[in-house]
Amino acid sequence: MMWVMGIGAGLMSIAGHATPIRELHWLSSVFVGILMCKIVYDLTGVISTSFFKGYNKLNKKEKLEWNNRGFSTFHAIVVAAGSLYFLLVSDLFVDTQDGLIINKSSTLSDTILGVSIGYFLSDLAMIIYHFPALGGLEYIIHHGLSAYSITLSLLSGQAQIYILMVLFTESTTPFVNLRWCLDVAGLKNSKLYIYNGVALFFGWLVARIILFVFYFYHMFIHFDQVKKVFPLGFYSLVTVPPVLSLMNLFWFWKIARGMVKTLRKSRHSQ
Repeated sequence: MMWVMGIGAGLMSIAGHATPIRELHWLSSVFVGILMCKIVYDLTGVISTSFFKGYNKLNKKEKLEWNNRGFSTFHAIVVAAGSLYFLLVSDLFVDTQDGLIINKSSTLSDTILGVSIGYFLSDLAMIIYHFPALGGLEYIIHHGLSAYSITLSLLSGQAQIYILMVLFTESTTPFVNLRWCLDVAGLKNSKLYIYNGVALFFGWLVARIILFVFYFYHMFIHFDQVKKVFPLGFYSLVTVPPVLSLMNLFWFWKIARGMVKTLRKSRHSQ
């Protein structure tokens, strides 16, 4: 019964925040995100054919994943830059007396969230359609939870500061994708592969481990405001991030093992 009341309160909160203009803007942003993925996917194939000799040697499955990682990299750069702007440069989320920080949003922040939803839906659709070629169950869980959380925040206009913190973790995606591309291109023993691996390790440590510690700390000191988020949003805020952080810790462990293995191999070859 409690979850029914929570959903009802959530729908009321969304209904109170939504307007026809906002709804059109949200749908347009999601569509732009989907269109962005399609365009960058196609451009990745065209550019790679012209400038990367190894691309034409890839099989159909590898080309599919190569192009998929092209638009995931582009999305990561866009949302990481947008999140960094709102969290460090913009005064949108400055903690002042002018309204609760968990209720602050803007047209631009809505756009970033909408575009990101479009990306996660596009990538999730590709992962499911080509399963398990583009990733296993953990990717479906990650993308599903991400799309769900971002959608709740966009529709309600609440907790966008926390969603943007989580979206900044996408800044590690280009390093992950470059690592895969270097591997399939036969450059696993190159210096670039080693440097990228080290950058991935420290980037992951900062963006997906330390940042999540700050995320939970920020929620703790602002818990009086967090409790005012509509019930479904509140329970999502306190349950989804811990799941994502556990997944990040698991992947960090794998990244650390891979980096140590690569560095040892590099030393032995010298």
